[in-house]
Amino acid sequence: MMRMEPVSLDGFTALAIEVKLPKTTLLAVTTDKGYIMCGALDVGLLNERLKDRRIIAARATGVRTIEELLNAPLESVTYEAEELGIVPGMIGREAILRMK
Repeated sequence: MMRMEPVSLDGFTALAIEVKLPKTTLLAVTTDKGYIMCGALDVGLLNERLKDRRIIAARATGVRTIEELLNAPLESVTYEAEELGIVPGMIGREAILRMK
């Protein structure tokens, strides 16, 4: 099952996506510029093999809901996210607001 819904953050609207898979749930919150995602995101792959795409993304681990993803500290971020001031330890919602 897949669910998408708008998420309002300080007057800005992002899109939350939840995909239920066997034994796991994929979580993401996205804007037109980038996204944050659960632990399934491979930041190393984005930074190394897909570097030319300049993807703005960040990963939080140990989250089970969209709300947890938005409130969790980021575990890793892409090089492009760092250029926007998004850093590990930053809360997910703060990162999304920098991606607007």
